[in-house]
Amino acid sequence: MSLSHTAVLLEEALEWLNIRPGGLYVDATLGGAGHTQAIVGRGGKVLGFDQDPEAISRARALNIPNLTLVQANFRELRDQLHELGIEAVDGILADLGVSSFHFDDPERGFSYRMEGPLDMRMGQGELSAADVVNSFEVEDIADILRKYGEEQRPGRIARAIVDSRPINTTTRLAEVVRKATGFRKAGHPARRTFQALRIYVNDELGALEDLLEASEGVLKPGGRLVVISFHSLEDRLVKHFLRDSRVLEVLTKKPVLPEEAEQRENPRARSAKLRAAERIGGRA
Repeated sequence: MSLSHTAVLLEEALEWLNIRPGGLYVDATLGGAGHTQAIVGRGGKVLGFDQDPEAISRARALNIPNLTLVQANFRELRDQLHELGIEAVDGILADLGVSSFHFDDPERGFSYRMEGPLDMRMGQGELSAADVVNSFEVEDIADILRKYGEEQRPGRIARAIVDSRPINTTTRLAEVVRKATGFRKAGHPARRTFQALRIYVNDELGALEDLLEASEGVLKPGGRLVVISFHSLEDRLVKHFLRDSRVLEVLTKKPVLPEEAEQRENPRARSAKLRAAERIGGRA
């Protein structure tokens, strides 16, 4: 499989991180290492976090200098830094989008367009998407679809899922959702269902909240936090946290969006929003 990966909002992320040669930066979502390589290219040192062992292996194969690999969920940021003997860092970057190689590998179960096992785990968690759709009650599935997918017909889809068990492949689930909702002009009818299950299985919003809280205590004064989100739930959480923080000063009054050229070249960038903040005062 190719090691290539297109980093979203690359130049904008570098600009807002305000990289200083010799500075220490956390790439909380290593993925294809696009952002990491760019940070190193500007003289920074990087701690690259990823809970996916495949991502760690890919990055190791690239032999990137000044990179320390950390196989862990970014919600463990504070503990991992403590284990490494690091008190504070100069910047933190979190690109919350699912890596291209996750979507492009049918065996990972993220794509509703390619048949594969219904998995969706980014790391090595015990609960898979198949476990959810095949064992949860109708009300619980509907709540997941409503809360994490902002699905307009969660009850109808949840009932269809339960009535169609067992569902063990991505294409089977996509077909069940399509039949339950009918044709939609905007996007695939299963897109929100897949998003909701992925977020729930990986506890993405809980992990993001933990990362944001940890950032207040591990950033040096003047250090930057840059977060790139890809759907409204993430962006809303980041926006409100930065607004209410007493030690982080918001630098981006409005989210930074990709230029039209990037959106044309990389369709996955179309929904991206970047927000940045700077650590002020003394240590938290």
